[in-house]
Amino acid sequence: MEKVLTKNVRPDLSYVDLKAYEASGGYQGLRKALTMAPAEIIDEVKKSNLRGRGGGGFPTGVKWSLVPMGGDALQPKYLAANADEMEPGTFKDRLLMEGDPHQLVEGMAVAAYAIEASVAYVFLRGEYQLSEERLRRAIAEAYEQHYLGKNVLGSNFSVEMFVHMSGGRYMCGEETGLLNALEGKRANPRTKPPYPAVSGLFGKPTIVQNVETLCNVPYIVTNGADWFRSLSLTQDGGTKIYGASGKVKRPGLWELPMGTTIREILEEHAGGMRDGVKFRGLLPGGASTDFLVEEHLDVKMDFTEVQKVGSRLGTGTMIVLDDQTCPVGMVLNLEHFFAQESCGWCTPCWSGLSWAEKALDAIENGQGQSADLDHLSFICKICAPGNTFCALAPGAVEPLQSALKYFRDDFDRHIGEKRCPWKA
Repeated sequence: MEKVLTKNVRPDLSYVDLKAYEASGGYQGLRKALTMAPAEIIDEVKKSNLRGRGGGGFPTGVKWSLVPMGGDALQPKYLAANADEMEPGTFKDRLLMEGDPHQLVEGMAVAAYAIEASVAYVFLRGEYQLSEERLRRAIAEAYEQHYLGKNVLGSNFSVEMFVHMSGGRYMCGEETGLLNALEGKRANPRTKPPYPAVSGLFGKPTIVQNVETLCNVPYIVTNGADWFRSLSLTQDGGTKIYGASGKVKRPGLWELPMGTTIREILEEHAGGMRDGVKFRGLLPGGASTDFLVEEHLDVKMDFTEVQKVGSRLGTGTMIVLDDQTCPVGMVLNLEHFFAQESCGWCTPCWSGLSWAEKALDAIENGQGQSADLDHLSFICKICAPGNTFCALAPGAVEPLQSALKYFRDDFDRHIGEKRCPWKA
């Protein structure tokens, strides 16, 4: 299988400098992009079927086409790489930034040219200190060789690039929360419309795009949309960095064709379950996705097929549940995280998630009642899409609502025995 995003990533994760990146074909995508009209690049990205790798899966080229273009458009325009990556169980963007930072720099330069942006930010998770160090080094090297700055490679295109370290909070990963944080404000979500493509950072047209998404862009420009689609096993174009954590034999990350089955990822690449434990279920795309169970192992991991069985591809990084881990305790841990990360902007989120945590804590510690399960189901309904200001609460209740569906007997047993059966 052809490696695209991870071809330069070294086993020891040592830094890939500019010379090594160029030797592998680096910055050829930018050189070619500068010979094309911005509209041509956007059209090629549309035809490639590249969908956002941050969790939402929105078609990338369509998103870029929403940016006002031409002399009448507000200036400056901005591009922001969402490198916050605070989704529990997700660590794919960290691999790309540490292992091949010039790939992100080039992808951002091409994307900025395509939307006619003159300023680009990497909004980076505060804990990713090695990523920060390597990105700053790569950006400095890119400036030295005129891949960034004024009149890039002698063209009429100019772009300045900066790294902005996040102050923390899960809400910074929501695109409008990210923009508020970049402006020095609290990371609350904004009302939509207007959408960031029209009115984003400082009220100017802005595209916010995930790191993995942007890293694909130079290869699409260099090799074409048809090539990119040919890498996939489904209609969604390209490869995907899949991951697995939990009690598997080889937790980690693997670049595979988009549409690789859950079974292949779990059994061949993650090595199956550890000795002494059995598979019970998994969250396919980070903590804010619905559980899938054994009957779903042959589902293709792409945006369409995972949605058909009641979950989401999300970030494509699986959290695996085994038969020696309490599903109630696991969900309690997740809801505790989401409750404390709520920005408090809307009532269903800050109040509902807090009550969900309290009810789960009571059940886990032997104080739960049957009515608590009805209460939890009601919270899942009030936090459903359309009832909250952003997607935090709907995502937060996905593991809860699916746990109530697939592991109901475990909840009943906790309540009936007035204890957690997994605790001595």
